[in-house]
Amino acid sequence: MKLVRFGQRDKEKPGLLDPNGEIRDLSAVIEDINPDTLDLQILRRLKTIDPHSLPLVPPSQRLGPCVGRPGKFVCIGLNYHEHAVETGLSPPSEPVVFMKAVSAISGPHDDITLLRGSSKSDWEVELGIVIGRRAHYITADQAIDSIAGFCLINDLSEREWQIERGGNWSKGKSGDGYGPIGPWLVTSDEVSNPQTMDLWLERNGETMQKGSTADMIFPVTELLAYLSQCMSLNVGDIIATGTPAGVGLGRKPPAFLKDGDELRLGITGLGEQSYRVFADNGPQG
Repeated sequence: MKLVRFGQRDKEKPGLLDPNGEIRDLSAVIEDINPDTLDLQILRRLKTIDPHSLPLVPPSQRLGPCVGRPGKFVCIGLNYHEHAVETGLSPPSEPVVFMKAVSAISGPHDDITLLRGSSKSDWEVELGIVIGRRAHYITADQAIDSIAGFCLINDLSEREWQIERGGNWSKGKSGDGYGPIGPWLVTSDEVSNPQTMDLWLERNGETMQKGSTADMIFPVTELLAYLSQCMSLNVGDIIATGTPAGVGLGRKPPAFLKDGDELRLGITGLGEQSYRVFADNGPQG
C-alpha cells in the first residue's frame, strides 16, 4: 500500500494510490497520516479497503510530506562505505546519530529556498524508515515488526553550518525545506528487502549519486535496534538512514547547490522527488 498526503501546505488530506497509480481520498476513513493513524493495526485495516470505493483526487493536487506531525526526525551519518571514503573519514564503528528539525520537512515537489547567504548547501538521497510500533530496547530480529513503511528522503545539508561553525551537525541539517519526504509512504509489506534498493540523484540532469542500500555499513534492522537502546522510537517517527557516495562535499573540487538548480531523485519502488532550488540573500533581521 502506498499512502500519500495531498492538498494545500499544512492542510493536507490523507490518500492512497490505487492500482492505476491514481490518488484516492482517505479523509472519510482517517483524519491524516500521522502518529495517530500509523499504528500497524490501523494500517492493516486500511489494506482491506477497496481503493475504487474512495473518491478520486484530481492529478493537479499538490503532494505534501507523506507523514504529518512526526515526533522525531532522526538521521544517520556516514552509513555507506563509499560515502565515508569520499569524505576522507574512516567508516564509523557505531552509527553516527543526529537530529534534523521537523520544521525542515517539506513535500516531494516543493521548491527549496536555501539558507540565507548559503554557498555550501548539498544534496543527500536517503532511504527513510517510518515507525509503526513503539520500539524500545528491541533486537535486530524484532526491528522489522516496528516499521510502518519506507519513504524517499533528501537530507539536504548546509556544510558551512554543519562543519565550520562549531557545535553539532543539526544546525546544518535543519533549514526550512531541507528535509523533503515522499512522495509515498510505502508500507513494509511491499518492500521485500530494504538492503537491495537502488538510490539515485540528478542535478540539472547530471547524475550525482547512484548507489545501493547494499552498501550500508549498518543495515536497517541494526540501526533500529541500536537507536532503540538510547531512545524510544515512537509511531510516526522518521529515520533517515544515510546517503551513498556522490555528494557535493566529496567532489574534487567540491560542488554545491546554486540558485536555479533543479534536483531529481528516487529510490526503487518509493517514487521520485523533483524541485528547483532558490537562493535567499536578503538582509538579516
